[in-house]
Amino acid sequence: MHLPFDFELRVSLRQELTERLEPIARRVEELFLNKHSISTALGCEQRYLAERDARFEWDPPKARGTVAHHAIRLGNAMIGHHSPQQRVDEAIASLTGERGIGDWLATCGEATRAELRSEAISKVAAFDELWPPISDRWNPVFEARMATTFHDGRIVLSGKADLTLGRPRGLVADKVIVDLKTGRYSPDHLSDLRFYALVETVRVGTPPRMLATSYLESGELHTEAVTEDLLWGQVRRVVDAAGRIATLAAEERDPNLHPGPACWFCPANEGCGPGQEWLEEARS
Repeated sequence: MHLPFDFELRVSLRQELTERLEPIARRVEELFLNKHSISTALGCEQRYLAERDARFEWDPPKARGTVAHHAIRLGNAMIGHHSPQQRVDEAIASLTGERGIGDWLATCGEATRAELRSEAISKVAAFDELWPPISDRWNPVFEARMATTFHDGRIVLSGKADLTLGRPRGLVADKVIVDLKTGRYSPDHLSDLRFYALVETVRVGTPPRMLATSYLESGELHTEAVTEDLLWGQVRRVVDAAGRIATLAAEERDPNLHPGPACWFCPANEGCGPGQEWLEEARS
């Protein structure tokens, strides 16, 4: 049996965030914090700035993940059994009508679209093999959005969980937040889910019971129980990231460089000496 959390936890977390974010809120007009901006700001700040300033563009990996996740969500909503191929085709059809990814799907070329379809089908099939049919009794919500604001909306913490199961029973935690990953393990994935747990707690008052990362390729499932210490650790992490982002936006200092695996995907890697050195070592 799960013990209830303290009623004052939500109040204490929000008060602490409000107080510690107040000096930052006075320096910014608007600051949106999500799992990616936080993890990049706490990693390589040069990468954070490069991604902040780069124009977002769709590419096969981004589109593949979006199509696969959309197909998984549609499969849970559709009546009757539908094969991964059918669900992926439905997902591509529905997304083609949207701005952004729809424009990319319409112009990416037949060969690119066929390869994307094949890879997305593989991801959806992997989900089917790992996850049983999800009953409505589990209260499943796909692509569950969550957000909470501070200081008259100048600072926003937001996220979108791939899947949530269950719901809180008063102050008793009974919700599980799940991230579905189509790539390899990264320590950042656990931090992302912990951030979701904080946002969910401040938003609804009761923390989730558990966090889970499901790796569709390897079949691994990493889980972690939510505790008060975990949530307080995320408060410190969010405030740290917000402070770094604010000083970088004000150009008060040069960004820190932390070469590592993220260099493979960094928009600034061609002009980054330490990043190029790390990549050369990795290739050899």
